[in-house]
Amino acid sequence: MSTSMISSASVASVHRTIPTQASMAAPFTGLKSNSAFPVTRKVDADITSLASNGGRVQCMKVWAPIGLKKFETLSYLPPLTVLQVSKEIDYLLRKKWIPSIEFSVGEGHVFREHNNSPGYYDGQYWTMWKLPLFGCIDPAQVLTEIDEAKKEYPESFIRIIGFDNKKQTQCISFIVHKPKNFNG
Repeated sequence: MSTSMISSASVASVHRTIPTQASMAAPFTGLKSNSAFPVTRKVDADITSLASNGGRVQCMKVWAPIGLKKFETLSYLPPLTVLQVSKEIDYLLRKKWIPSIEFSVGEGHVFREHNNSPGYYDGQYWTMWKLPLFGCIDPAQVLTEIDEAKKEYPESFIRIIGFDNKKQTQCISFIVHKPKNFNG
């Protein structure tokens, strides 16, 4: 075991060069009273007038959770048209993300069936339709693959994901096809 020894002369020199604690910081004087902070109280309970931009806020319900399943990004919107899907694909291509198509022949959403332990859910992983479209530069290529997947699995959920290969993350994911018999 090694020990270190320090001379009393060096300890004394350290104490002489460092100023005392009392002169470095003011002592604690306690908490400030509430009288230093202005308090405003709103008399009426109308929440639509809380906006600070001078206008009145109109509350809008965007998604009814009963009887509807929430899927991925944009799931609160009505089904996307082919043109809207094409624009979303164009967006992810412009961001240099790699498009990939996945499908689920089961529920299409996260659920619990096989295990009720915390953190375990079924339906998290979907099956990949072919390999990701590396090098894809045209939304029409992705739309063609979507149509092929619809023909092969008409009673499945189909989604597009955009993968960022630099950050190694999935950046976007949205449903492009739901089964005809789906009620959600």
